[in-house]
Amino acid sequence: QLQASGGGLVQAGGSLRLSCAASGRTFSRYVMAWFRQAPGKEREFVALINWNGGNTRYTDSVKGRFTISRDNAKTTVDLQMNSLKPEDTAVYYCAVGTRIIASTMALPSGYNYWGQGTLVTVSS
Repeated sequence: QLQASGGGLVQAGGSLRLSCAASGRTFSRYVMAWFRQAPGKEREFVALINWNGGNTRYTDSVKGRFTISRDNAKTTVDLQMNSLKPEDTAVYYCAVGTRIIASTMALPSGYNYWGQGTLVTVSS
């Protein structure tokens, strides 16, 4: 029900735009987020956006470089990634939480719908 795309290979300092399209049900009322998982590491929070786009949150390491946005008419959530660094290399997952609570907003356990992931590789 969530299909992520836009990953690829990019040089450090470059940009990529990830997109996640929802289908099968309406997610327009729910928090949508991006997580990432690097090889050998746990899945970590990257960014989230509330239902109307009025509230966003980012992990410290991407603040000022990444921007999350959503289009409820198209049922998509995007992640614009600029000034990419090798440490941004990971599989990126989009997620939707239909039962979000404050304590789990930045945790994978807070989300119950997941996309399949798209690989981002940043070369130095």
